[in-house]
Amino acid sequence: MKNLRPILIALFVVIFANISLLVIGQTAEPWTSKDLMEPQTLVSLLGKPKAQQPVIFNIGPVADIKGAINIGSTASKANLDKLSKSLASVPKDKMVVIYCGCCPFRNCPNIRPAFALLKERGYQKAKLLNLKQNLKVDWTDYGYPME
Repeated sequence: MKNLRPILIALFVVIFANISLLVIGQTAEPWTSKDLMEPQTLVSLLGKPKAQQPVIFNIGPVADIKGAINIGSTASKANLDKLSKSLASVPKDKMVVIYCGCCPFRNCPNIRPAFALLKERGYQKAKLLNLKQNLKVDWTDYGYPME
């Protein structure tokens, strides 16, 4: 038994080190929880015309929220370039909200490249609309404004 203890400790250290490397090696999302905007918050902003309005980009294959600029699926380089060109006229301190709404974030091919572009460009108030399921369930089913 005494001979097994150092072996078990060494085995534990090796396993722990490998798990740590796997966790550290995972790609983190380009956004944090502070970068998420709840749908109700955006609806509230849209309902206050005197409030400073965000620039809203639809970066997916879904319908347009009221006031959104339709970019198209930013999984495509052409549409990511289109977003890049559209951002050229937007001040860095302006609130920019992006949304896709095709599917839950974990499956969405559009939000990561678009949000990463906003961060790379230095947009201080970049927000990702927190559509947990999709645009229909988290926006249109509530009767929130659409184009």
